[in-house]
Amino acid sequence: MSGCDKEYLNPSTASDVQVLTNADGLIAVCNGLQSRFTTGGALSPLYNTVAAGGLTTRELLIINQGNIEEFNVSLGAGNVTNINGVVRNLWTQCQLVRANADLVLANANNAADPGTRSGIVAYASIFRALAIGTLAQYFEQLPITTEANAPFVSRTVALQSAVTQLEAAATQLAQTPVSADFTNKIIGGINLPNTVQALIARYSLFAGDYDKAIAAAGRVDLTSRSVFNFDELARNPLFEVAFGNRNVFEPFDVNLGLTGALAPEAGDRRIPFYTRANPTATQNRGTGFYTASAAPIPVYVPGEMLLIRAEAYARKNDLANAVTELNRVRTSTAAATTAGSAAFPTAPPGANLGPYAGPITQEAILFDIYRNRQVELAFQGFRLEDNRRFGRPGAGTPGAERNRNFFPYPRSERENNTATPPDPVI
Repeated sequence: MSGCDKEYLNPSTASDVQVLTNADGLIAVCNGLQSRFTTGGALSPLYNTVAAGGLTTRELLIINQGNIEEFNVSLGAGNVTNINGVVRNLWTQCQLVRANADLVLANANNAADPGTRSGIVAYASIFRALAIGTLAQYFEQLPITTEANAPFVSRTVALQSAVTQLEAAATQLAQTPVSADFTNKIIGGINLPNTVQALIARYSLFAGDYDKAIAAAGRVDLTSRSVFNFDELARNPLFEVAFGNRNVFEPFDVNLGLTGALAPEAGDRRIPFYTRANPTATQNRGTGFYTASAAPIPVYVPGEMLLIRAEAYARKNDLANAVTELNRVRTSTAAATTAGSAAFPTAPPGANLGPYAGPITQEAILFDIYRNRQVELAFQGFRLEDNRRFGRPGAGTPGAERNRNFFPYPRSERENNTATPPDPVI
């Protein structure tokens, strides 16, 4: 008797090989990259990077300790274990985004039209960079390939890999503009050329390549916008889980948890944009980009590019240019811009402060840049990365401003990858 065939195929789904062999399939996977990174509530990297960055640095305050995963992140130190849900979701979802982006990039030539191929490469490069860059903010090392027992590389090497791919995408975009076919089929909101340059600037800064950061940030058109769009089905994850209620977390206080010399300056117009001074009993103190299910979240805000240039110049000890860029942020009087209506701002208003008047020293200027980053980029997931990079008091030291330096590697990775390094002490 012949044996029966037990390979059961689902006729409603397509295999990776089938999907990646044509432009429409590749674009569908690109749309899936954005969906996985931005939606899914507490599962999404977008939610977990804001939670992880804010809860480790007193930017955010736990309202209900029953949210045990977030509560343990707010406690820090040994309370954050390798089975913590925030840690696990950051790692797993970002690695899935990175792996799927790599699949798209490896098969991009299957898109016959050059303009469609250019859009596919740029889009996949952006989400590969976002996935790697997000992980590099929380883990000392990470794998950037998909294979059995994938080797780990340092966070700097990982960031450099993201930048290299973005630079290749930028070259391709410059040579071959994106086709209308790609634009009509991709989720709208992301300006590809500007976002590629913005992420080159962001991750070059994190990797310590200041010249590259300055140049890329200078190529971003600050009048354009690039956002993750949402609706009632694909909901803004921060509004859905936290800022739309008083059950998980909210801003630590109206000063964003900043004290002493770091406290925001009086009259800073960004503070009432990001927080409610007198919320009702049922209102979350936080506002900003998380005010409605369909509120778009910016991929970057224009002020980030100016502060990247200011910091990079300062670290090169070019203090005059550092102050010039810093003052573009401090003295801005621009209103919060909108996407469709005033209910959906895509950048904070200008700070409307006076120009920098402190000592013209590298230390003093970097301090003011750091303070302005904490306000300009509130609740965008950068605070732990910034706190380490600016040498603020670390976990376990007097006056600590963060409760961990890096996260432990998830147990799911350790049990399936023999190359997983030892966990950081704190």
